[in-house]
Amino acid sequence: MLFVENPSLNPYFNIAAEEYLLKNCDSDIIMLWRSHPSIIVGKHQNTLAEINLGFVRKLNIPVIRRLSGGGTVFHDPGNINFTFIRKAEKGKLVDFKAQTAPVIDFLSTIGVDARFEGKNDLRVNGLKISGNAEHIFKNIVLHHGTLLFDSDLECLKKAIKGREPNFISKAVKSVRSVVTNISSLPGVSIGRDEFMEKLGDYLKSCHDKINTYQFSVQDKAAIEKLMEEKYTRWDWNFGYSPQYTFKNNRTVFNRNIMIELMVSKGLIEDVRVSIGYIQQDNHPIVQALRGQPHHPDNVHQILGLHNFMGYNQVGDKWLLAGLFF
Repeated sequence: MLFVENPSLNPYFNIAAEEYLLKNCDSDIIMLWRSHPSIIVGKHQNTLAEINLGFVRKLNIPVIRRLSGGGTVFHDPGNINFTFIRKAEKGKLVDFKAQTAPVIDFLSTIGVDARFEGKNDLRVNGLKISGNAEHIFKNIVLHHGTLLFDSDLECLKKAIKGREPNFISKAVKSVRSVVTNISSLPGVSIGRDEFMEKLGDYLKSCHDKINTYQFSVQDKAAIEKLMEEKYTRWDWNFGYSPQYTFKNNRTVFNRNIMIELMVSKGLIEDVRVSIGYIQQDNHPIVQALRGQPHHPDNVHQILGLHNFMGYNQVGDKWLLAGLFF
């Protein structure tokens, strides 16, 4: 068993590191890590449906798709992530309760009565403090989870305020839960660093033989290559979303605007636009959007090229661009 020390706060690197360890390390692994503010979506989710895109773009929050399924989570330095990578027998690979048992046991040592509830949550008095997900590779299970210690919950709520009603698809949808920080629970008197250190020591104590490991120069180079080729790319983080239809209807400048986009593999296959309840089949914007990525940069460019609804004269460009997201 290896206890991997990962001081990186780069969310792209950290998500890539999990895949690298899963597919390239022969030993079982424990890794604790944190990231700068970021949104991590499940493998089978529609990214745009899960996030508040206007808020995310304003704060430049990275959005990254992970290997595992499940719902969307928010990371920041106040959230401690735990990753367990272990070989298992066929038929015994998926076991959320067994994987989270040592975390629950540790929490009890600092006076936190956490319970495994729902599909994959850890909760205290019904309030969520941890979400968990798994991915299977051959006979190896990657289990990872969050621990909200002193996370920015206001930012969390705004960033992952989903837009599910605007999207029609078969994508996995997040289950929205009321969350709380461990640090705010009665009786918790330790700080973030001490919490993370004690958690690491406890997890180490659960194993007879465990060695500490730090990424080598070669490891870092391989992780960074995977990060650049996959986890920083729009076609993975957004374009991988299952086929969907996006619908929006809003009044802008006293005119009702209806937008409908049919999107597959991140590309807009068909477009319908109505202005003042009149469908604009021959509007230049309709033709220009077809075949383009459903990406804010592309939409901004096209709206400016055709000056859609006076786009070029509007101070807040998102007023019109946001119609398409």
